[in-house]
Amino acid sequence: MALFKKRTVGKPGEWFYCLKHQKVEEGPDCPAKDRFGPYGSREEALHAMETAQERNQEWDTDPRWHDRTADDERDGRADDDEGENERTD
Repeated sequence: MALFKKRTVGKPGEWFYCLKHQKVEEGPDCPAKDRFGPYGSREEALHAMETAQERNQEWDTDPRWHDRTADDERDGRADDDEGENERTD
């Protein structure tokens, strides 16, 4: 068992956005579970949360990934692709 944890070392010029501390870091100071990145510049990392929100919005409104409608969700109906998954014994 190692006495010390191996610290992840970033490459020069890699920027990250720490979700825990809500700040930009050069090199990964925090664990991967707490950060977005790497980004190519400090400016990109500074806008990490905005970029994530834009991407989430794109996915939420993309008809290729949003199969169910709000009515289907409310009524408990699953989208079965026009009966494609129906059992035919």
